[in-house]
Amino acid sequence: MNSLRSWIVLGGAVLAYLVSVTQRTSFGVAGVPATERFDVSASAISTVAVVQVVVYAAMQVPVGVLVDRIGSKSLLLLGAALMAGGTLLLAFSTSLGAALVARMLVGAGDAVTFVSVIRLLPFWFQGRIVSQLSQWIGTVGQLGQILSALPFALLLREAGWTPAFSVLAGVSVAAGLVVLVTVRRGEPQPLTGPMPTGGMGARLLASLRRPGTQLGFWVHLIGGTPTNVIAILWGYPMLTAGLGYGPGPAAAIMSLLAVGALIWGPLFGFLIARFPLRRSSLILVVVTGIAVAWAVLLLWPGTPPLPVVVLFFLAVSAGGPGSLIGFDVARSFNPSHAFGSASGIVNVGGFTGGFVSMLLVGVTLDSLHGAGVTASLYDFDGFRIALIVPGAIVALGIVGLVVARRRTRARMYAESGIEVAPLWVALFRRWRAGRTSG
Repeated sequence: MNSLRSWIVLGGAVLAYLVSVTQRTSFGVAGVPATERFDVSASAISTVAVVQVVVYAAMQVPVGVLVDRIGSKSLLLLGAALMAGGTLLLAFSTSLGAALVARMLVGAGDAVTFVSVIRLLPFWFQGRIVSQLSQWIGTVGQLGQILSALPFALLLREAGWTPAFSVLAGVSVAAGLVVLVTVRRGEPQPLTGPMPTGGMGARLLASLRRPGTQLGFWVHLIGGTPTNVIAILWGYPMLTAGLGYGPGPAAAIMSLLAVGALIWGPLFGFLIARFPLRRSSLILVVVTGIAVAWAVLLLWPGTPPLPVVVLFFLAVSAGGPGSLIGFDVARSFNPSHAFGSASGIVNVGGFTGGFVSMLLVGVTLDSLHGAGVTASLYDFDGFRIALIVPGAIVALGIVGLVVARRRTRARMYAESGIEVAPLWVALFRRWRAGRTSG
């Protein structure tokens, strides 16, 4: 545990995750060229991205069950192969149907990657570092957004569609070879809870019924939805076609999603390790900050200035690391044999909110243009209205989080005698204690 070998195994797995994020977000910077290449509408392009994310989300639960049974290495290799094949197919696609199949393969390969990496942690590490590592994995993985926003976008512009996506397919092959050499399953873990009878279905149902798993799902949904909408599909078109930025400046601004994650991730890792009973409060603070920046951008009279756009992307970048808090929550309330299943359930959250939002944003943009409200398909005035959709979905997620948190805290008190007071009550008690001791 926590040895040099542990870090080598984790390094190989994290590289595979970094490449998967690059694959996941690559279509976002290709949204406008894809509209021209396939001669389709914004709704059709959003459908390609949505189908990719639907496949990703739908596979999370079975992947979680599989990784508990067969281990991470096999699934990481499968993921790299699927993404390489899907991206190579996209490179030579000339029809929307072929592009849909290609991104479905990419979504499937992406789906098996992150949960497989997270599942490795308790096999190779122990102690408080586990909570922090889940944040570091997500943070390093988000560098894949920089790879898609800068070098890949440049390659796409200079070399063209087929060469750019062919090179990206080769990167996935290389990642698979690294996994083959470096990743091992690790020592079996001691059971920390009774094993349910009845097979995989019973284990999955038991995990799903735990309030802590449900709380992790809602944490992931409200943190991941805004980030996925902007990173996977609509951020780049909003910058280029909506706000008029050139490809270079737009790519640089998109890279702020990864730069911000590098800042937020370690901070959140420290906070959840230091204050494990306040993790849901932390994500609510994060989402409030995103909501404020989101509202400022959409309500700004005229074209928002560059500082407002930059602050928007830095705020949205906190959603990715914030969503990862959900995995730590689920890990805390599940026995060791169910970590993978619980992680798969949690990972559905942000991507379910994301694909619903992405699809509805595209439909809204088409409707506004068709009704003559906007002069062109990607007018920023259209984005002002369409980007209200993710906010509504996050609001519903906050309701789910509050309900699940209440049930989780009630179960903690019943089983362990741990009472978690509301944050304002805890702060007031600490203030009074400070005044009394002073």
